[in-house]
Amino acid sequence: MQKPGSRSEVRGSKVKINRVAAVCAIAAAGVLAGCRQDMHDQPKFIPQRGTDFYTDGRSARPQVENTVARGQLHEDAYFSTGLGPDGKEGDVMPFPVTMQVLERGQERYNIYCTPCHSRVGNGVGMIVQRGYRPAGNFHTPRLQAAPLGHFFAVISHGYGAMPDYAAQVAPVDRWAIVAYVRALQLSQNAKPSDAAAGAQIESLADIAAREAVENPEDWKMPATATFGTPNNQDNGIPAEVPAGKGAASPNK
Repeated sequence: MQKPGSRSEVRGSKVKINRVAAVCAIAAAGVLAGCRQDMHDQPKFIPQRGTDFYTDGRSARPQVENTVARGQLHEDAYFSTGLGPDGKEGDVMPFPVTMQVLERGQERYNIYCTPCHSRVGNGVGMIVQRGYRPAGNFHTPRLQAAPLGHFFAVISHGYGAMPDYAAQVAPVDRWAIVAYVRALQLSQNAKPSDAAAGAQIESLADIAAREAVENPEDWKMPATATFGTPNNQDNGIPAEVPAGKGAASPNK
């Protein structure tokens, strides 16, 4: 009879452990043998690498002719770009401007444009007053003469410090904003001859005094506005501002 802990008992335990380990190793080998790498080794195109499958050696294939990516169907090129057939900015609206279009343009303008350009488009929006780069003043001679397609292109692609708003504003709303910007320009630079027959014409300064609101003649670029350059001057973007309207500001 063997005593507990004897050499024979220890030897028997080691044999059992070795048998279990051998069985586990055989099982693991069987499992690993079943793991194939067909998907890893299968023929495929690797980005930015060539291939001998096509005669031109390119793995990246050009789009099939006349195919259009989802969301990029531009049946009306001018409506989508603001550019005419000659590649120049056009100066017509792609659809009739109604009061509904202007109201929609005003709504979108007040949401996306007023923080920089202000409600009247003089470039002295609230974040400019808080130190952001001076924004474009729509009432400068250059922007008064700018074609409608210019404003559409700027909204679509950005300009200078202004980012693009293509993701936030649909093309139809961009055109509505363009129409409203032109209305703003006309409203701030209207002449008596532009009024309808019999219309009452009153000076904005008189209205401001009567209503106790800010006189539009007092618009000035706030001292907190900055160009963000070492000399705090506009370097590269045209800077124009009407006489008496404060410091110069870049135009978008």
